[in-house]
Amino acid sequence: MKVLVIGGGAREHALCRSLSLDPDVNALYCAPGNAGISEVAELRPVDALDGDAVARLAVDLGADLVVVGPEAPLVAGVGDAVRAAGIPVFGPSADAARLEGSKAFAKDVMAAAGVPTARSYVCTTPEEVDAALDAFGAPYVVKDDGLAAGKGVVVTDDLAAARAHALACDRVVIEEFLDGPEVSLFAITDGVTVLPLQPAQDFKRALDGDEGPNTGGMGAYSPLPWADPKLVDEVMASVLQPTVDELRRRGTPFSGLLYAGLAITSRGVRVIEFNARFGDPETQVVLARLRTPLASVLLNAALGTLDTEPLLAWHDDAAVTVVIASHNYPETPRTGDPIDGLADVAAQDAPHAYVLHAGTRRDGDAVVSAGGRVLSVTATGSDLAQARERAYKAVARIRLDGSQHRTDIAAKAAEGR
Repeated sequence: MKVLVIGGGAREHALCRSLSLDPDVNALYCAPGNAGISEVAELRPVDALDGDAVARLAVDLGADLVVVGPEAPLVAGVGDAVRAAGIPVFGPSADAARLEGSKAFAKDVMAAAGVPTARSYVCTTPEEVDAALDAFGAPYVVKDDGLAAGKGVVVTDDLAAARAHALACDRVVIEEFLDGPEVSLFAITDGVTVLPLQPAQDFKRALDGDEGPNTGGMGAYSPLPWADPKLVDEVMASVLQPTVDELRRRGTPFSGLLYAGLAITSRGVRVIEFNARFGDPETQVVLARLRTPLASVLLNAALGTLDTEPLLAWHDDAAVTVVIASHNYPETPRTGDPIDGLADVAAQDAPHAYVLHAGTRRDGDAVVSAGGRVLSVTATGSDLAQARERAYKAVARIRLDGSQHRTDIAAKAAEGR
C-alpha cells in the first residue's frame, strides 16, 4: 500500500511513525511534513489547503490511501477533492467536518441525536452575549464558533475578559461550565461502524498546575487508571454511535476520525466538543499503545468496509507525551532556534522514548524550531510512573533556547490521584 499523509505536525509524525511500522505499507509520503517526519516518510511540497493540488499529488504518487491530518484542510474540502479523483481518503467531507468547523452545528447535531452536552447559546450580537453570560454566570465558557487551532476557547471567572473574547468573534457559543475531569476519546468510523480507541487525557494550560493561557495542548497520557472501566462502552452508546447515525441520517455521513472531548461531571458524561481528526497531543500516546497495524484500519474506514475489521488490540504499556514549546508560546512564539540533543535521545532512550516533531524544519545540517509547539517527547513504560520517568529523562536531553514545558504531565494519575 502507498500512503500519503497530509500535514506537518507531531500528530502527522505519530501517524507516519505508526504507518512506517506497518508491513502492509511499502511507500509512505507526507506533504508538507517536517524535519522529523523526513526520517520515516518521503516529503513532498504541497499547499495542504488546496484540494486540487493535494489530489494531483496523490494521483502522481499513485497513492492507495490519503490520510488528512489537520482540521483546516478537512473543513476546506480537501478530502472531497481527493475522493473526486478516485482515491480513498481517511477524513470526513467538508459537510461532515462542520462538526468541528462550527460549534453551533455540532450543538445542533447533538441535540438531534440526544447526545449529552452543556447547555448553550449561540450569540451574534452584544445583547445576546450579555444575556448568555448573565444566564450562566461564572466560570464563563466562551467558544469561537469557527476553527481556532485549539485556542478559541476562554474559560474564566472574569466577566470583562469573557465578554471581550465573545465580542472579538463573529459568532460565538456561550455555554455552562462543566465540572469534573476531561477525557479525549477517539473513534475510527466509516459512517456506519464505529471502532473506539483508548481514552487519553491532555493538558491544555501552558503552565504547571493548569495555570496560564489555553494552548493547543502541552502533553497527554494514556491509559486513565482513575476512569470507570465501562467509560468507553458508555461513550460509544451515548455519544459516538448516535452522532455517527445522526450525520448519516442527515445525508452527510462522517467517515474518518471522530474525536469526542468529554467532561466526566457529577451528572455523568457530557460532550465538551467534537473534532473531526486525530487530536494533538493525544494521538502521540494513543498510537504508542496501539498494537493493531494502522493502515488497513484507516483504509477500511475510507472504503466503507470497517465492519470487516476486528476489535483493535492494545499494548498493556502506559504512554506519556511531554510537549516542548518555543519561547513565548502560545502568544507570538520565537522560531529559528537550533535544536540539540535529538541524536542523544535516539541513541540513549530508544525504543522506550522517542521524539515526534511538530514545529521544526531543516536549516542545512541543523534542525531548528519553526512553530509554537516544537517537539512531542513520547515514552512508554509498564505504568504511568515509568513512562513519565522515561519521557522527562529524554526531555532533559533536548536543548532549545528559551523553550518551555510542563513538569507535571500525568503526575497525579501516576500517583493514583
